[in-house]
Amino acid sequence: MSVHTFSVGQMVDFLPGPRDTNVPRGKYKIQRLQPSETKDPQYRVKHAVDGHERVLGESQLAARRGVLG
Repeated sequence: MSVHTFSVGQMVDFLPGPRDTNVPRGKYKIQRLQPSETKDPQYRVKHAVDGHERVLGESQLAARRGVLG
């Protein structure tokens, strides 16, 4: 089982890959830590603008630095 780097309530940025054309870019809030059977921990996140929730892997996220809220 993988260890999660981010915590519930933390704001992160989505790092899109070539197959992520339909996922909105921008700021997301960690809603829940998800179990993962791979080396990439998963998170339930909520987009700050559209409010939609989705599951993203830790490799798709980056900590927001120097930004409040």
